[in-house]
Amino acid sequence: MPRVRRRPISAEDLFQIEVVDDPQISPDGRRLAYVLTRMDQAANGYQSTIWLVPTDGGQPRRFTRGARRESHPRWSPDGSQLAFLSDRDGGKAQAYVLAADGGEARQLTSRPEGVSKLAWSPAGDRLAWISRAGPTPSPPPQDDKPPPVHQISRIKHREDGRGLLEGRAHLFVISACGGEAVQITDGDWDDGEPAWSPDGASIAFTSNRTPGRDWNDASDVWAVPASGGRARKLTRGKEALCAPAWSPDGRQVACLGRAAQAPAGANTRLWLVAASGGKPRCLTERFDRSIGSDLLADLREHAPDPVPAWTADGARVRFIASDHGKAHLFETDLAGSAPRLLVGGERQVLSFSVAADDGRIAFAATDPLDPGNVFVAEADGTDERRLTDLNGDLLDSFDLARPERFEFGGANGQSVEGWFLRGRGRGRRPTVLQVHGGPHALYGYAFFHEFQLLAARGYNVVYTNPHGSRGYGEQFCSQIAGAWGELDYQDLMSAVDVIAARSEVDRDRLGVAGGSYGGFMTNWIVGHTNRFKAAVSMRGVSNFLSMYGTSDIGTFFCERELLGAPSEQLDRYLRMSPISYVDQVTTPLLMLHGEQDLRCPLEQAEQFFVALRRRGRTVELLRFPEESHNMSRSGRPDRRLLRLERILAWFDRWL
Repeated sequence: MPRVRRRPISAEDLFQIEVVDDPQISPDGRRLAYVLTRMDQAANGYQSTIWLVPTDGGQPRRFTRGARRESHPRWSPDGSQLAFLSDRDGGKAQAYVLAADGGEARQLTSRPEGVSKLAWSPAGDRLAWISRAGPTPSPPPQDDKPPPVHQISRIKHREDGRGLLEGRAHLFVISACGGEAVQITDGDWDDGEPAWSPDGASIAFTSNRTPGRDWNDASDVWAVPASGGRARKLTRGKEALCAPAWSPDGRQVACLGRAAQAPAGANTRLWLVAASGGKPRCLTERFDRSIGSDLLADLREHAPDPVPAWTADGARVRFIASDHGKAHLFETDLAGSAPRLLVGGERQVLSFSVAADDGRIAFAATDPLDPGNVFVAEADGTDERRLTDLNGDLLDSFDLARPERFEFGGANGQSVEGWFLRGRGRGRRPTVLQVHGGPHALYGYAFFHEFQLLAARGYNVVYTNPHGSRGYGEQFCSQIAGAWGELDYQDLMSAVDVIAARSEVDRDRLGVAGGSYGGFMTNWIVGHTNRFKAAVSMRGVSNFLSMYGTSDIGTFFCERELLGAPSEQLDRYLRMSPISYVDQVTTPLLMLHGEQDLRCPLEQAEQFFVALRRRGRTVELLRFPEESHNMSRSGRPDRRLLRLERILAWFDRWL
């Protein structure tokens, strides 16, 4: 057969990539449900459907038929039914149940606020879920006129991607046969993450009911009778905890989190607390890695929820942790021994589930040359098998760049990890430094369409994990607290020094780009050096003083990262704000920002843009209507395409 001629990847190929998430293995381990998301170019939106595949191998088949977004598949305990969320009726996501062998789905909920976080009772007769309740929602606008006023009485009144929040999130329980739902928690706080006790009598959940809940990020594990009643606090109010999971005997609850007074960048750890309540015990105190799949890329909107999973005998707990540009699956015993690696490799394990009898583990994973597939392995991680071949033909047609790992000496003499993608072509080529967001996230072994696109257009791409990144220990991650733009900036400039010495790099044609914290760092870099000939700042920060009061997380985030409120750390807020160095900026700068970004609000870009324009600098601002902070990962498809085209055009113009 003639060899297929491979081609460079294009911006438009983003429309063709299938994205897999949330693999859920059936209780008997024989079938696997997963979510498959595609862009719907005709509708200029997305379509997510649930698919099933036998774990012994075979052809996957589409299980749900909705035309919009379906997600969160959860097997009933006997494996006869699958519950899921769907917005097939055009409103917010509602709960549906469908027989595992197919048929018509039954709608269980019809709440205007939508529902989330489905969880089956152990007997399979009820489901718990989360929905907003409380004050009567504002009536829909009449004649396209907005309501006359939004009355705000708390700091945490809005959320990026969702807008204004009305009411509070609480737990509900409904019969699997349908009927009237029962609200089982209430109060002026938010409750989430329901988990049934093995006997079905109680539901564990997480909630911040501290006096300072409006400005801190604390959270405790609670339990409430499944029929409703008074909730009991299991933990002490001294940790920020999430993701509760009952032990099989119902005597303990595993959860994830950190001490409430831990420094910014502290590891997320695994904890145990008695079901009767008490002091949580940390199982991963000696494991200097953070739990969760924290690698950043551009195909998935959010990092998966890092829920721990018990073994059937209750002797061990499994979890994902980020480590040196990878995310792997581990397990540890209840004595807190060194965790054992179950699923490794140069890749990102996104999420996993375990069969009820511990016979098999299912997981989804991505690597630099594969957007993602679902796999199954035995309980000890052996006999791994891939069950899907998503994007196979498409990937076979691409000439993708393979990342080359390198290490270099960063700030304080510490080793820093990075990767180099060689751009297409010969001779010395322009090079773009990419800076990740977070700041406490990481780059690594995951598929990144934007990076591959730049390489296909002839740009070398450099990406690193400077100080502040996950995966290299708590000290490395927390050392930038109160000092953004110091050790991390030194690391990034050292990476450029190392790469600039390569024969294929034109050191006179360097660019820099980044989003969120990476946008902050791009703004910071152009105010501290003129070595870059072009820059692209996306959804970034320019002024911490105004971010404190305008971001949906500004209050607690800024107080953690800048070591206090503006009234306590005014000099630091000014010193760490890129706008303080605007007089030194000479690099042509393109700024991209969503108009509905509530995480790093649009005013952050507008301030920097106006300050630069007033000084006669070369700067352009692209405002994307209706788009939130995650526009590059989940925005309207035509806007995502336009964003990529404008980035390429900017670098083409200046590099």
